[in-house]
This record gives sequence, structure tokens and C-alpha cells, in this order.
Amino acid sequence: MTPHNASDDSRWSDLDRPPLNAASLRRGLLREGSLWSDVELVARTGSTNSDLAARAAGERVAEGAVLIAEEQTAGRGRLDRRWTAPPRSGLFFSVLLRPAEVPLARWGWLPLLTGVAVATGLSRAAGVDTALKWPNDLLVTVGGEERKAGGILAERAGDDAVVVGVGINVTLRAHELPVPLAGSLALAGAVSTDRDPLLRAVLRRLEEWYGRWRAAGGDPVASRLQETYAAGCATLGRTVRAELPGDRAIVGEAVAVDGDGRLVIATEEGVQEPVGAGDIVHVRPA
Repeated sequence: MTPHNASDDSRWSDLDRPPLNAASLRRGLLREGSLWSDVELVARTGSTNSDLAARAAGERVAEGAVLIAEEQTAGRGRLDRRWTAPPRSGLFFSVLLRPAEVPLARWGWLPLLTGVAVATGLSRAAGVDTALKWPNDLLVTVGGEERKAGGILAERAGDDAVVVGVGINVTLRAHELPVPLAGSLALAGAVSTDRDPLLRAVLRRLEEWYGRWRAAGGDPVASRLQETYAAGCATLGRTVRAELPGDRAIVGEAVAVDGDGRLVIATEEGVQEPVGAGDIVHVRPA
């Protein structure tokens, strides 16, 4: 991690973007019986996922460790796509989970579970209607158009742990967007862009959904995760083109998310093809 002195950089004087309050976050999250075991806030780092995974590989990190960065210089999305944003303009954090009671085959639900937690937490705390694009994007509506405002990346950390990273654009202005089709909570008309309560709301929902899913042994039906994800998934009911490695593509209607968290596409030939997140390059409207 690269330490950062606030006085060296005028970007840190943006009064519209106050820093997160680490002490307040710890008071709100580190309570008896909580999933969250540690909350660390750093000014700047390359990637919170890489840092937390490296730490877990080198030492026994307790489940529920949370690492938050005010700025990520090498944030990554799926397939190593870059994620960059100005300092203090979003929420960039990773959590360490050890779902020992859940069969490995069901761990693929963790990024979808996190998506449900982020969407439900933000809908309530920011007052922004959020939707999920399978497998790992958070969508908001800006000017009548769906835009990506966040993403989720889950990575194994050793044999028994998963690091789940979340990036959410909170106060990005139009001229700061990394690509024209990106969005932010502010551009979507959020009633609040105060990042402290937004982060607490998301982590509380994540604790709630993870506890429910883990108590059900990872069963997406018994935990109601599968139906909740489907209800908030903007991909379902649309005609999509799923691009797969090797220049292969499947075109059809996205009809379901199956018990393994795969997107089921009904093709014109009448075949229902499930595609997994690990097999996909892009899912685009067709």
C-alpha cells in the first residue's frame, strides 16, 4: 500500500467529497455477534482485492475483515478490466469471507449475493432504483438510460476463503466518467451521497444475506437468494448476445438464473443453454 499525505495533493481538498470516518464505521459495524471483524481504511492503494488476498495468503485473517480505499489506482473488474475513479468519489472495498459450511460448488453465488446486498442497501440508503446486470454489474438510470455504476469481483484466497470486492461510483460527475455509458448515484438523482451511511447500509445487507445463505448451506432456493436475484436482474426477459471465448456467441432470450447461478439463454433453435460467469466475455443486448 502506498501511504498518502493529504497535504501533498490538491485533489484531496474537494469539499464535496469528505473523507470516510474510520472510527464511525468501526463503531457502527464491529459489534458483538457481527460478521465484521475488522475495518481498515487506507487513503490510496492499487487494489483492495489484491491487498486483502495477499494478506490472507500470508497470515490467518479472520472472516469479516473489511478493507476500504479512498482511491484505487489499479482497481480491477472481471477479466482484469480496469476500474478507475477520482479520490473519495465512490465506495471501493473488499471483504474476506470463509463460507466453510457451504459446498464449494455453491460459492459461485457469492458475487450474485453481493449484488443483491449492494442493490438493496443502496435502494434504501441512497433512494436510487438499482438493478443487476448478470453476472456482476450494478445499473442505475440516468436520463432514462441504464448505466453501469458499480461492479463486483469475487476471487479465491487460498483453499477456504473468498475475497469479494465492490466498486460503486457515488459522486462522479458527467465529465469524470471513465466511459460515456458509465453512471453514478449522484447522476441517477440519489437523495444522499454521504458515503458513510451508504457503506454501512451495504455491509449490513451483505451480512444479512450472507448469514441467510450460509445458514441454508448455500442453497439459493431455501435462502430465497435465487428468486430475489432474479427479481432484481435487468438481464432477464431480454434478448442478449453472450460472447464466449474462442469467438463463439449465443443469441437468445435470457430466461432464468439457474441453481448454479448461471444465466439460461433460450435460443431461436429452442435450446436452453446455461452459461457460467467464468465462461463469459460479454453479455450485451442483441
